[in-house]
Amino acid sequence: MIDSVKVFAPASVANLACGFDILGLAMEAPGDEIIARFNSETHQLRIASITGDEGRLPRDIESNTAGFAAQQFLKSINYSGPGIDLEIHKKMPFGSGLGSSAASAVGAVFAVSQLLGGQWSKHDLLPFAVQGEQQADGAYHADNVAPSLFGGIVLIRDNQSLDVMHLPVPEDLTIAVIHPQIEILTKEARSILAPTVPLKDLIIQSGHLGSFIVGLYTEDYERIHRSVIDVVIEPQRARQIPHFFTVKSIAEKLGALGCSISGSGPSIFAFCRGETHAQSIAERMGDIYGAHGIAVDVFSGKINTQGVQIIP
Repeated sequence: MIDSVKVFAPASVANLACGFDILGLAMEAPGDEIIARFNSETHQLRIASITGDEGRLPRDIESNTAGFAAQQFLKSINYSGPGIDLEIHKKMPFGSGLGSSAASAVGAVFAVSQLLGGQWSKHDLLPFAVQGEQQADGAYHADNVAPSLFGGIVLIRDNQSLDVMHLPVPEDLTIAVIHPQIEILTKEARSILAPTVPLKDLIIQSGHLGSFIVGLYTEDYERIHRSVIDVVIEPQRARQIPHFFTVKSIAEKLGALGCSISGSGPSIFAFCRGETHAQSIAERMGDIYGAHGIAVDVFSGKINTQGVQIIP
């Protein structure tokens, strides 16, 4: 039996413009690192340490996203073995719209399951990771958790039953992401959304969603370009993100396949073709904030198709 396991759980981009709460993808970086190890001194699950959180995250298992997710998993298997300690190393920003809480929940559940032998599939672990993230934003949805867990691009047909499907990732599809260092909490970003959608907007959005999925299956980049459009959520959330429309305009002028808000924001993503294209667009997007004296994190690269995984 191994004594400890260290895992990497990637950040994620949710919604992808046309799929609010039902589409998401995994990024190559950033992400969280979680270590799970046995502690023979106790029969409890404990959070031994947290780094990178500036003292903001609770150490209490019931209140911590990662701790709660792991605890629910252990309860489900009636675990009664030696104690387990979690080390949580936050390596991504809070309130960024990049699935920070989801990555922690995914990493903790996966690390603990691997520590105990790894006989559970990622599908088995999904409900517990979603429950963990629910501690952070109050909503039961898998558009960040599922891609962080499985990797790739995912579609959630129904969040309550967690009917998750894997969509193809076209060979040249890459992503540019910037995170202006302005914090927007998911709970607050959800609270501003209108409770109803006009029928005409529903029809338009449904068309974009269907077309986007077809574009992925056929590797039709022009179709993807025509489909990465959000007429429902983006207009409501964009006003919370300074310079959003300037950034979007720059990305589109540089040939991005589409540009929108990552999750609840303030991060902004753009689909691109090829890693060089993604890097160039990400840098230019980031320059907008630099010119206004706002610190910004810049990421670009391929879509992570592995999801959470053990690392040395």
